[in-house]
This record gives sequence, structure tokens and C-alpha cells, in this order.
Amino acid sequence: MKEKITIAKQSGKAFKLKKGDILTVIDPKGQQVSDMVLFNSADTKEKVSSGKTLDFEESILITTSNYLWSNRSNKMVEIIKDTNGRNDFLLAPCSKETFEVMYNHKGYHPSCLENLYKNLQPFGIDFDDIPNAFNIFMNVQFDLEGKISVLPPTSVAGDLIQFEACMDLIVCLTACSAEDSNGGSFKPIEYFIETVY
Repeated sequence: MKEKITIAKQSGKAFKLKKGDILTVIDPKGQQVSDMVLFNSADTKEKVSSGKTLDFEESILITTSNYLWSNRSNKMVEIIKDTNGRNDFLLAPCSKETFEVMYNHKGYHPSCLENLYKNLQPFGIDFDDIPNAFNIFMNVQFDLEGKISVLPPTSVAGDLIQFEACMDLIVCLTACSAEDSNGGSFKPIEYFIETVY
């Protein structure tokens, strides 16, 4: 199977991957972040862990040849190709509170956390079970004092990242809804799966 699927701006999609499958996530227009969360499809209490990943990979810059690890210290995916090379695993998915606290926004605003939850509900995953996402193409910088800045992504149209599944997974991807994360505009994300038979 190699059907390219589009995630509309400020939305998300969830799906299953089998061990050995390759997931390719594409930024078709440039400067668009995609939040990704992973769960063991056999036991969704096992999920991707930013802390374990940063610890075991000994880096905050996760890219080609790095693994994303679970809260049970198991490898979930290996990054086998990353044409942009800038991703984030420090910051939480944007939420209703993100826009209230950081943007002083009043009223409804789409968010990655909402889109993750909405798309993961059919798999029986609860709101509070959603972990910090691996923020594909997100450009987070910090200064010598540790002050964090979110800058526009360095990704250009056609940049992609490929993951090989190390176990059977439930995956959810978003096209991020935070203005600062995406250079001030919202765009789609594309993906396709190469299935191993």
C-alpha cells in the first residue's frame, strides 16, 4: 500500500502501522509542523516517551538513525530518513490552554491536543493518556539561559521524514494549529505507508 493521504490544515488522522512498515510524513508546502504520537496497538498503556527518547538517544535533536522510545523503554520507531533534520520533542501539543495562556486568545481555537484526542477516541485512548508528541519539522531553539523560542520551521516544500515501525502501532498525526509553530499560516500535511507483507 502506498496511497498518499492528506491531513487538512488544523486537523489530524489516526491509523495503524505493522512492525516493519515504513511511514513517510511530508510537508507539501513548507513550514508546517506535524505532531505525532505513538501507542503499542496491543497495549495502549505503552506509548511514546519524550523523556526516555531524549535520555536513551542522548540528544534533544532527534533525526535520522535515532529511535523514538516508549514509556516502557522499548523502541517504537526508527527514523530512517529526515530531509529537514529539525524536529522537537520538548514541547507539549498545543491545546485550548496554549492559546489562552500564550496567545491571550478568547473563544474557540483548533488545537493539536483536540485533534489527537478526537482521532484516537475510536481506538479507546483517553484524553489524559495522550503523551507529549514528537513535533515533526518544529523549530524550537533555546539560549544560554535556557529560554525557549519557537521559530518558523526550516522545512521547505517536499521535505519528508521516514519512520520504520519497531512494533505494531497506533499512530496519530496532526497538521499543527499553532500560529507561531508554522510561520503564521496553516497548511496540510501528507503521509503514506509502505506495508511489509
